[in-house]
Amino acid sequence: MGKRIIARRRGKGHGIWSVPGHRFAGPAKIPMPRDPVDAVVHRLFHDPGHNYPLAELKFTDNGRVQRALVPAAEGTAVGQLISINQGEAKSGNVLPLQRIPDAMPIFAIEGQPGDGSRYVRAPGTSATIVSHDPSGVVVKLPSGQFKTFHPLCRAVIGIVAGGGRKEKPWVKAGKHKHGLRSKRTQFPVGSGVAKNPVDHPHGGGQKQHEGKPTTVSRNTPPGRKVGHIAAKRTGIRKG
Repeated sequence: MGKRIIARRRGKGHGIWSVPGHRFAGPAKIPMPRDPVDAVVHRLFHDPGHNYPLAELKFTDNGRVQRALVPAAEGTAVGQLISINQGEAKSGNVLPLQRIPDAMPIFAIEGQPGDGSRYVRAPGTSATIVSHDPSGVVVKLPSGQFKTFHPLCRAVIGIVAGGGRKEKPWVKAGKHKHGLRSKRTQFPVGSGVAKNPVDHPHGGGQKQHEGKPTTVSRNTPPGRKVGHIAAKRTGIRKG
C-alpha cells in the first residue's frame, strides 16, 4: 500500500510542515493613529517571519502609549523621529501618496486607504511616483508595471532596508534547509520522476519519465494534483 505524497502531507499543515508562528514578532503594518503623530524608533531587529529588518515604533495616540512594527527604511536609526500622516517627505516618514512629490522612492504602499501596506515590501526594493492624476496617483512598481492608487493610500518614503540579502550564499545544505523551514518552505525538493510509484504519481518505471500526461485539472484532489496544473497548452511552441 502506498503512502501520501509530500504535497498532500504539507497541505494538512501539521508537524514539520506548520509555520512556527510563535516565534514571529507580529505583522508589520503602518499604524493608523487617530491624529498625525511623531513616533520614535524604539529598536531595530530581525524577525524570522520577515526578510527585512523591522522597526518598532513608540508613539502616543489619544493619550495612550502605542507600539507598532513597520518595515525599516534604509538608514533608519534607533531614536529617530518618524512622522506619521504629517511632516515633510523624507526617508522613513509615512505620508499619503497625494502629498509625496513625483520621482520620490517609496515602499510599503497601501492597496486601500488604511489597510497598513500591501505592495513593495521586499528588502532593497522601492517604487517611484510617476504622476498625480485626478483619478489617482500613478506609481511604477519594481516589476516595471504602472499601477494607479487612491490618493489617500499611504506609503513609507525611502528604500526597504536589508538589500543584498540574497548575495550571501547559504554555504551549507543544512543552513539552507533550516533557513527555509522558518517560513515553511521545503528544501531540498526532489523530482517526482526520481521517486517510487507509492511516493509520487510520476514515480516508477524503467527510466525517469512521467509515463502519463502531466496536465491535471484545477479540481484534482490533493495527492494527484502534481505536474502542469490547469495548463492551457504544453510542449514547444511552433510557428
